[in-house]
Amino acid sequence: MNRVDLAIVGAGPAGLSAAQYGARAALNVLILEQFAPGGQVLRISSLENYPGLTSSAFELIQTMQEQAERFGAQFRIETVEKVQREKDFCTVFLMGGEKIQARAVIIATGAIRRLLNIPGEKEFTGKGISYCATCDGPFFKQKKIIVVGGGDSACDEAHFLSRLSSQIILVHRRDHLRAQKLLAERVLKNPNIEVRFNTRVLAFHGQKMLSSVLLETNGRTYNEEVQAVFVCIGLEAESTLIPEVHRDEEGFIICDHTMQTSIPGIYAAGDIRSSPFRQIVVAASDGAIAAHSVSNMLI
Repeated sequence: MNRVDLAIVGAGPAGLSAAQYGARAALNVLILEQFAPGGQVLRISSLENYPGLTSSAFELIQTMQEQAERFGAQFRIETVEKVQREKDFCTVFLMGGEKIQARAVIIATGAIRRLLNIPGEKEFTGKGISYCATCDGPFFKQKKIIVVGGGDSACDEAHFLSRLSSQIILVHRRDHLRAQKLLAERVLKNPNIEVRFNTRVLAFHGQKMLSSVLLETNGRTYNEEVQAVFVCIGLEAESTLIPEVHRDEEGFIICDHTMQTSIPGIYAAGDIRSSPFRQIVVAASDGAIAAHSVSNMLI
């Protein structure tokens, strides 16, 4: 069985920051990621609110990974199925049957996009419905596009898409945007974006591709012909790896100020953690604190 001091599950900003700080503390660090380093950050077109940086999200992640590797952290592309606390160590169960024994584990799996769960969503995902404007927006240049949501991500996606098309409709179920003031004002002043408040999406329609959306605005139901819809209605925690850990009402892991969970030796950092504010800088800070706490515990 492979044994390490610290196993980190997830290679987004929280996991990469934890890997760097853990390795700098002379811990034997293994970071496990099922896809590629970056996570949700790679969906961001440009970094505007990370202090001191104006590079792309990809460049930030690449630099963070290189820094962690330079200090000795090891990376593996693996799918983690479960994390379990034993007597004096944690066992990380990988898909395929391999087990890794770690003196401590940091869960940095982040969160996934929340679905609308309405008729047609499953059928037209990838056929006009997307959850990432920077990934799929270029396919719909000068097309009519709906963005669903009213938070930071929805406003950021709408602004990005407004560079590609002058026919952007942002629909939000409430009577005001929940995004940060700067992001909200930028959307409201953008001539390429029409904002419809008190509006819900009821269903998606089409043949082979999405062609229209059933909307309801202030009790009035109508069909809107569109070529694409980008859904940006928040995140859901990826916390199923440790079913016993304490979570908040939305499923995010509850930690103390050291980032330790309710299970000794298991920490959490980044978007997976119960937090009032989810940003790259917060995730990176969480990762640093978690690795520092692990180092103090193990030394």
